Amino acid sequence: MRIAALALLLALSSSFSPSPAPAATAPTVLPPPEDSALAALNRSPRHGEWVDVGYGTTPLRTWVVYPERKDKAGVVVVIHEIFGLTDWIRSVADRLAAEGFIAVAPDLISGMGPGGGGTDSTKSKDDAVKVVRGLTPEECAARVAAVRAWAAKLPSANGKQATIGFCWGGGRSFAAAASTPPPQACVVYYGVSPDSAQILQVKSPVMGHYGGDDARVDATIDAAKVALKQQKVSYDAFVYPGAGHGFLRQQDGRNGANMTAALQSWPRTISFLKSKLK
Repeated sequence: MRIAALALLLALSSSFSPSPAPAATAPTVLPPPEDSALAALNRSPRHGEWVDVGYGTTPLRTWVVYPERKDKAGVVVVIHEIFGLTDWIRSVADRLAAEGFIAVAPDLISGMGPGGGGTDSTKSKDDAVKVVRGLTPEECAARVAAVRAWAAKLPSANGKQATIGFCWGGGRSFAAAASTPPPQACVVYYGVSPDSAQILQVKSPVMGHYGGDDARVDATIDAAKVALKQQKVSYDAFVYPGAGHGFLRQQDGRNGANMTAALQSWPRTISFLKSKLK
């Protein structure tokens, strides 16, 4: 009798065995800070290459990194800071490729530097800044549009695109949301919002990340929120307390606030891009 009861209990327990735990999701890896960007690029297993994108008589020197996947992928155009196309921006492109996107990072001052060069022809960050400041919003938009048109024809692209920009490039990424045809998504890292006329042309969903200690840029957030809400355009703006301008590149700054902002903003960015470019 006891043996029969024990057998029944064993049968019942096996029929109600718990489901296996879901596989753990790999954590999203941050782009490296500025001082380790080149080392990260040198050890990357992904395929990155320089290409010249046609643009009038001046080709746009562009860094392209491909993801390791069998199916077609969405394209993310990476718009550099006011310092031009640096190793850090290229490392951001590499991390985007690691997340499954085709990352395309143009040197938007190609042909404007000394001797007709681009960022690599300037002797210092200050020199690069001077050249970038000479690039008008209209000319910048035309160059971004040329890169987007080129990327749309890549055999491995799935037909969907986004822009992401940092600092000066953050503002240009926001402006790209008002372009025709609009990208499927735009990400803004501590870049100013478009002016009152251009904001009315924004059609793409936008995600913005801002340092709490960045009053000049942050002053443009609320007006953009009001305008885009009226137009029923999605705008998710995250302000990270204590973080400063450039927090994703300067992750060790602000007594940990920059790192906190980086750790929160980057996974949000990747999730947003994956939802729009799949």
